[in-house]
Amino acid sequence: MKSEKRETAPPASLPPSRKSLPPFEALRAFDVVARLGGVRKAAQTLSRDHAVVSRHLRAIEAWTGATLIERTAAGVVLTAEGMRYHQQIATAMDMIAHATLDLMKRGDYRRLHIRCIPGFALHWLARRLGEFEQSRPGLDIELKPTDRTPDFSSHETDVDIRFIPTYQAQPELIAELRSVDLITTPVIAVGSRAYLSAAPPIKQPRDLLNHKLLHEENFNRWSHWLTAHGVHDDVDLTGPLLWQGHLTLDSARHGRGIALTNHVIAADDLENGRLIEVGRGNPAFQPHATAVYRLIARNDRWDAPLIRSFRQWLVADLEKELPRLNALAHA
Repeated sequence: MKSEKRETAPPASLPPSRKSLPPFEALRAFDVVARLGGVRKAAQTLSRDHAVVSRHLRAIEAWTGATLIERTAAGVVLTAEGMRYHQQIATAMDMIAHATLDLMKRGDYRRLHIRCIPGFALHWLARRLGEFEQSRPGLDIELKPTDRTPDFSSHETDVDIRFIPTYQAQPELIAELRSVDLITTPVIAVGSRAYLSAAPPIKQPRDLLNHKLLHEENFNRWSHWLTAHGVHDDVDLTGPLLWQGHLTLDSARHGRGIALTNHVIAADDLENGRLIEVGRGNPAFQPHATAVYRLIARNDRWDAPLIRSFRQWLVADLEKELPRLNALAHA
Protein backbone atom coordinates (compact mmCIF):
# COMPACT_ATOMS: atom_id res chain seq x y z
CA MET A 1 0.00 0.00 0.00
CA LYS A 2 1.46 3.31 -1.10
CA SER A 3 1.88 5.93 1.51
CA GLU A 4 -0.08 9.06 0.81
CA LYS A 5 2.15 12.00 -0.05
CA ARG A 6 1.27 15.07 1.94
CA GLU A 7 1.82 18.58 0.71
CA THR A 8 3.51 20.71 3.27
CA ALA A 9 3.43 24.49 3.40
CA PRO A 10 6.76 26.21 2.92
CA PRO A 11 8.34 27.07 6.25
CA ALA A 12 7.63 30.58 7.44
CA SER A 13 10.59 32.91 7.42
CA LEU A 14 12.11 33.46 10.81
CA PRO A 15 11.60 36.84 12.46
CA PRO A 16 14.63 39.13 12.59
CA SER A 17 16.73 38.87 15.70
CA ARG A 18 15.77 41.25 18.51
CA LYS A 19 19.37 42.45 18.48
CA SER A 20 18.95 43.70 14.89
CA LEU A 21 15.85 45.80 15.60
CA PRO A 22 16.29 48.97 17.68
CA PRO A 23 13.39 50.28 19.79
CA PHE A 24 10.80 51.65 17.36
CA GLU A 25 10.26 54.95 19.19
CA ALA A 26 14.01 55.64 19.00
CA LEU A 27 14.05 54.69 15.32
CA ARG A 28 11.06 56.93 14.60
CA ALA A 29 12.63 59.85 16.42
CA PHE A 30 15.87 59.46 14.44
CA ASP A 31 13.91 59.29 11.17
CA VAL A 32 11.96 62.48 11.90
CA VAL A 33 15.08 64.38 13.07
CA ALA A 34 16.86 63.33 9.86
CA ARG A 35 13.94 64.41 7.67
CA LEU A 36 13.31 67.75 9.40
CA GLY A 37 16.89 68.64 10.26
CA GLY A 38 16.41 69.41 13.93
CA VAL A 39 15.44 68.03 17.33
CA ARG A 40 13.04 70.87 18.12
CA LYS A 41 11.12 70.45 14.84
CA ALA A 42 10.99 66.70 15.38
CA ALA A 43 9.67 67.16 18.91
CA GLN A 44 6.86 69.39 17.64
CA THR A 45 5.96 66.89 14.89
CA LEU A 46 5.98 63.93 17.28
CA SER A 47 4.24 65.87 20.08
CA ARG A 48 7.07 64.96 22.42
CA ASP A 49 9.28 66.98 24.73
CA HIS A 50 12.62 68.11 23.30
CA ALA A 51 14.46 66.10 25.99
CA VAL A 52 12.54 62.92 25.09
CA VAL A 53 13.62 63.10 21.45
CA SER A 54 17.25 63.72 22.50
CA ARG A 55 17.05 60.67 24.78
CA HIS A 56 15.75 58.55 21.87
CA LEU A 57 18.69 59.68 19.72
CA ARG A 58 21.17 58.65 22.41
CA ALA A 59 19.37 55.32 22.75
CA ILE A 60 19.66 54.43 19.07
CA GLU A 61 23.32 55.42 19.04
CA ALA A 62 23.93 53.20 22.06
CA TRP A 63 22.00 50.36 20.43
CA THR A 64 23.93 50.53 17.14
CA GLY A 65 27.28 51.48 18.63
CA ALA A 66 27.58 54.21 15.96
CA THR A 67 27.67 57.98 16.09
CA LEU A 68 24.69 59.05 13.97
CA ILE A 69 24.27 62.65 15.10
CA GLU A 70 26.75 65.47 15.59
CA ARG A 71 25.69 68.11 18.09
CA THR A 72 26.80 71.60 17.09
CA ALA A 73 26.10 75.12 18.31
CA ALA A 74 23.63 75.48 15.42
CA GLY A 75 21.82 72.23 16.25
CA VAL A 76 22.27 68.64 15.14
CA VAL A 77 23.55 67.28 11.83
CA LEU A 78 23.81 63.71 10.61
CA THR A 79 27.23 62.11 10.40
CA ALA A 80 28.23 60.23 7.25
CA GLU A 81 27.14 56.99 8.96
CA GLY A 82 23.90 58.65 10.07
CA MET A 83 23.08 59.77 6.53
CA ARG A 84 23.83 56.33 5.12
CA TYR A 85 21.74 54.61 7.80
CA HIS A 86 18.81 56.99 7.29
CA GLN A 87 18.83 56.45 3.52
CA GLN A 88 18.51 52.71 4.19
CA ILE A 89 15.69 52.90 6.77
CA ALA A 90 13.65 55.81 5.32
CA THR A 91 12.08 53.67 2.60
CA ALA A 92 11.19 50.99 5.15
CA MET A 93 9.56 53.58 7.42
CA ASP A 94 7.51 54.89 4.48
CA MET A 95 6.49 51.35 3.54
CA ILE A 96 5.28 50.65 7.10
CA ALA A 97 3.28 53.90 7.11
CA HIS A 98 1.73 53.30 3.68
CA ALA A 99 0.89 49.65 4.43
CA THR A 100 -0.81 50.71 7.67
CA LEU A 101 -2.80 53.43 5.92
CA ASP A 102 -3.81 50.92 3.22
CA LEU A 103 -5.11 48.56 5.88
CA MET A 104 -7.02 51.31 7.68
CA LYS A 105 -8.54 52.64 4.44
CA ARG A 106 -9.91 49.23 3.42
CA GLY A 107 -12.33 49.29 6.33
CA ASP A 108 -13.19 53.00 6.16
CA TYR A 109 -16.69 53.39 4.69
CA ARG A 110 -17.58 56.64 6.48
CA ARG A 111 -15.01 59.11 5.19
CA LEU A 112 -14.36 60.28 1.63
CA HIS A 113 -11.49 62.61 0.75
CA ILE A 114 -11.88 64.49 -2.54
CA ARG A 115 -9.28 66.69 -4.20
CA CYS A 116 -10.67 68.77 -7.05
CA ILE A 117 -9.77 71.51 -9.49
CA PRO A 118 -11.00 74.71 -7.74
CA GLY A 119 -13.46 75.94 -10.39
CA PHE A 120 -15.36 72.64 -10.54
CA ALA A 121 -15.37 72.38 -6.74
CA LEU A 122 -16.78 75.89 -6.31
CA HIS A 123 -19.20 76.20 -9.22
CA TRP A 124 -20.48 72.65 -9.54
CA LEU A 125 -19.51 69.98 -7.03
CA ALA A 126 -19.92 71.66 -3.61
CA ARG A 127 -23.59 72.54 -4.12
CA ARG A 128 -24.47 69.01 -5.23
CA LEU A 129 -22.60 66.91 -2.67
CA GLY A 130 -25.57 67.11 -0.29
CA GLU A 131 -27.49 64.79 -2.61
CA PHE A 132 -24.73 62.17 -2.36
CA GLU A 133 -24.52 62.60 1.44
CA GLN A 134 -28.26 61.99 1.79
CA SER A 135 -27.86 58.59 0.14
CA ARG A 136 -25.20 57.61 2.71
CA PRO A 137 -26.19 58.75 6.24
CA GLY A 138 -23.23 59.34 8.54
CA LEU A 139 -20.78 59.96 5.69
CA ASP A 140 -18.03 62.54 6.28
CA ILE A 141 -16.74 64.28 3.14
CA GLU A 142 -13.62 66.38 2.89
CA LEU A 143 -13.53 68.47 -0.31
CA LYS A 144 -10.26 70.29 -0.93
CA PRO A 145 -10.03 72.62 -3.96
CA THR A 146 -6.47 72.48 -5.30
CA ASP A 147 -4.54 72.88 -8.53
CA ARG A 148 -1.88 70.47 -7.25
CA THR A 149 -1.99 66.81 -8.19
CA PRO A 150 -2.12 64.84 -4.92
CA ASP A 151 0.21 62.09 -3.75
CA PHE A 152 -1.98 59.00 -3.83
CA SER A 153 0.74 56.80 -2.30
CA SER A 154 0.56 58.89 0.88
CA HIS A 155 -3.26 58.70 0.96
CA GLU A 156 -3.67 62.46 0.58
CA THR A 157 -6.99 61.72 -1.08
CA ASP A 158 -9.34 58.97 -2.21
CA VAL A 159 -10.26 60.59 -5.54
CA ASP A 160 -8.92 63.49 -7.57
CA ILE A 161 -10.82 65.46 -10.22
CA ARG A 162 -8.73 67.27 -12.85
CA PHE A 163 -9.50 69.45 -15.87
CA ILE A 164 -7.57 68.29 -18.95
CA PRO A 165 -7.64 70.34 -22.19
CA THR A 166 -7.57 67.91 -25.12
CA TYR A 167 -5.56 70.33 -27.28
CA GLN A 168 -2.53 70.19 -24.95
CA ALA A 169 -0.06 67.41 -24.21
CA GLN A 170 -1.86 64.79 -22.13
CA PRO A 171 -0.42 63.97 -18.70
CA GLU A 172 0.77 60.40 -18.30
CA LEU A 173 -1.05 58.30 -15.72
CA ILE A 174 1.21 56.06 -13.66
CA ALA A 175 0.41 52.34 -13.53
CA GLU A 176 -0.83 52.50 -9.93
CA LEU A 177 -3.65 54.89 -10.89
CA ARG A 178 -6.83 54.55 -12.93
CA SER A 179 -9.08 57.22 -14.43
CA VAL A 180 -12.43 57.81 -16.08
CA ASP A 181 -13.49 60.81 -18.17
CA LEU A 182 -16.58 62.33 -16.57
CA ILE A 183 -17.66 64.82 -19.24
CA THR A 184 -16.25 66.60 -22.28
CA THR A 185 -16.92 70.32 -22.56
CA PRO A 186 -16.00 73.18 -24.93
CA VAL A 187 -13.38 75.63 -23.65
CA ILE A 188 -14.63 79.12 -24.49
CA ALA A 189 -13.67 82.77 -24.18
CA VAL A 190 -16.15 84.93 -22.25
CA GLY A 191 -16.62 88.56 -21.32
CA SER A 192 -19.28 90.76 -19.81
CA ARG A 193 -21.81 92.52 -22.04
CA ALA A 194 -20.48 95.88 -20.84
CA TYR A 195 -16.87 95.01 -21.69
CA LEU A 196 -17.64 93.57 -25.13
CA SER A 197 -19.91 96.45 -26.15
CA ALA A 198 -17.19 99.01 -25.33
CA ALA A 199 -14.22 97.06 -26.75
CA PRO A 200 -13.14 96.59 -30.40
CA PRO A 201 -15.22 94.01 -32.31
CA ILE A 202 -14.04 90.37 -32.33
CA LYS A 203 -14.58 88.74 -35.72
CA GLN A 204 -11.95 86.03 -35.48
CA PRO A 205 -9.78 84.50 -32.73
CA ARG A 206 -6.77 86.62 -33.75
CA ASP A 207 -8.68 89.76 -32.72
CA LEU A 208 -8.42 88.65 -29.10
CA LEU A 209 -4.74 89.68 -29.14
CA ASN A 210 -5.98 93.28 -29.03
CA HIS A 211 -8.03 92.68 -25.90
CA LYS A 212 -7.29 92.42 -22.19
CA LEU A 213 -6.92 88.72 -21.51
CA LEU A 214 -7.30 87.39 -17.96
CA HIS A 215 -4.77 84.70 -17.02
CA GLU A 216 -4.40 82.14 -14.27
CA GLU A 217 -0.89 81.36 -12.92
CA ASN A 218 0.81 81.89 -16.30
CA PHE A 219 0.05 82.67 -19.95
CA ASN A 220 0.04 79.03 -21.11
CA ARG A 221 -3.73 78.45 -21.13
CA TRP A 222 -4.42 81.35 -23.44
CA SER A 223 -1.40 80.51 -25.59
CA HIS A 224 -2.55 76.91 -26.11
CA TRP A 225 -6.17 77.95 -26.72
CA LEU A 226 -5.18 80.55 -29.33
CA THR A 227 -2.92 78.01 -31.05
CA ALA A 228 -5.80 75.52 -31.14
CA HIS A 229 -7.83 78.23 -32.93
CA GLY A 230 -5.16 78.83 -35.56
CA VAL A 231 -3.39 81.81 -33.96
CA HIS A 232 0.28 80.90 -34.21
CA ASP A 233 1.68 84.42 -33.84
CA ASP A 234 4.86 84.61 -31.78
CA VAL A 235 3.60 87.25 -29.36
CA ASP A 236 4.26 87.97 -25.73
CA LEU A 237 0.90 87.73 -24.03
CA THR A 238 0.16 90.23 -21.30
CA GLY A 239 -2.57 90.78 -18.75
CA PRO A 240 -3.23 90.20 -15.05
CA LEU A 241 -2.28 86.90 -13.40
CA LEU A 242 -5.10 85.78 -11.09
CA TRP A 243 -3.89 82.19 -10.47
CA GLN A 244 -7.22 80.37 -10.46
CA GLY A 245 -10.03 80.02 -12.98
CA HIS A 246 -12.82 81.12 -10.67
CA LEU A 247 -10.97 84.42 -10.12
CA THR A 248 -10.56 85.06 -13.86
CA LEU A 249 -14.24 84.20 -14.29
CA ASP A 250 -15.32 86.62 -11.58
CA SER A 251 -13.12 89.35 -13.06
CA ALA A 252 -14.74 88.80 -16.45
CA ARG A 253 -18.20 89.15 -14.85
CA HIS A 254 -17.13 92.57 -13.56
CA GLY A 255 -15.91 93.80 -16.94
CA ARG A 256 -12.18 93.50 -16.34
CA GLY A 257 -11.43 91.56 -19.54
CA ILE A 258 -11.89 88.22 -21.29
CA ALA A 259 -11.43 84.89 -19.51
CA LEU A 260 -11.24 81.26 -20.56
CA THR A 261 -13.83 78.96 -19.02
CA ASN A 262 -16.11 76.09 -20.08
CA HIS A 263 -19.82 75.35 -20.35
CA VAL A 264 -19.95 73.22 -17.18
CA ILE A 265 -18.64 76.10 -15.05
CA ALA A 266 -20.24 79.04 -16.84
CA ALA A 267 -23.67 77.64 -17.75
CA ASP A 268 -25.60 79.84 -15.30
CA ASP A 269 -23.66 82.97 -16.30
CA LEU A 270 -24.28 82.34 -20.00
CA GLU A 271 -27.99 81.64 -19.56
CA ASN A 272 -28.70 84.74 -17.47
CA GLY A 273 -26.52 87.03 -19.58
CA ARG A 274 -23.89 87.89 -16.98
CA LEU A 275 -21.34 86.59 -19.47
CA ILE A 276 -21.30 86.39 -23.25
CA GLU A 277 -19.48 83.67 -25.17
CA VAL A 278 -17.04 85.33 -27.55
CA GLY A 279 -17.53 84.10 -31.10
CA ARG A 280 -20.75 82.22 -30.33
CA GLY A 281 -22.30 81.11 -33.61
CA ASN A 282 -19.26 82.42 -35.55
CA PRO A 283 -17.75 79.76 -37.88
CA ALA A 284 -14.30 81.28 -37.28
CA PHE A 285 -14.44 79.96 -33.72
CA GLN A 286 -15.50 76.44 -34.73
CA PRO A 287 -14.87 73.70 -33.98
CA HIS A 288 -14.71 74.30 -30.25
CA ALA A 289 -11.54 73.54 -28.38
CA THR A 290 -12.52 70.95 -25.78
CA ALA A 291 -11.42 69.59 -22.42
CA VAL A 292 -12.46 66.74 -20.14
CA TYR A 293 -13.11 66.53 -16.43
CA ARG A 294 -11.31 63.38 -15.31
CA LEU A 295 -11.67 61.41 -12.07
CA ILE A 296 -8.55 59.61 -10.84
CA ALA A 297 -8.15 57.06 -8.05
CA ARG A 298 -5.76 54.35 -7.02
CA ASN A 299 -6.13 51.23 -9.13
CA ASP A 300 -6.22 48.95 -6.08
CA ARG A 301 -9.05 51.00 -4.52
CA TRP A 302 -11.02 51.70 -7.70
CA ASP A 303 -13.87 49.41 -6.66
CA ALA A 304 -13.85 50.18 -2.95
CA PRO A 305 -17.58 50.61 -2.17
CA LEU A 306 -17.42 54.30 -1.26
CA ILE A 307 -15.22 55.30 -4.20
CA ARG A 308 -17.30 53.24 -6.64
CA SER A 309 -20.61 54.72 -5.44
CA PHE A 310 -19.25 58.29 -5.58
CA ARG A 311 -17.90 57.73 -9.09
CA GLN A 312 -21.19 56.28 -10.32
CA TRP A 313 -23.20 59.10 -8.70
CA LEU A 314 -20.95 61.76 -10.25
CA VAL A 315 -21.13 60.27 -13.76
CA ALA A 316 -24.93 59.97 -13.53
CA ASP A 317 -25.34 63.53 -12.22
CA LEU A 318 -23.22 65.01 -15.00
CA GLU A 319 -25.18 63.05 -17.59
CA LYS A 320 -28.32 64.87 -16.42
CA GLU A 321 -26.64 68.14 -17.45
CA LEU A 322 -25.83 67.04 -20.98
CA PRO A 323 -29.02 68.37 -22.69
CA ARG A 324 -28.49 71.79 -21.14
CA LEU A 325 -24.79 71.88 -22.01
CA ASN A 326 -25.39 70.64 -25.54
CA ALA A 327 -27.92 73.44 -26.01
CA LEU A 328 -25.27 76.00 -25.01
CA ALA A 329 -22.67 74.44 -27.31
CA HIS A 330 -24.93 74.38 -30.38
CA ALA A 331 -26.95 77.54 -29.94
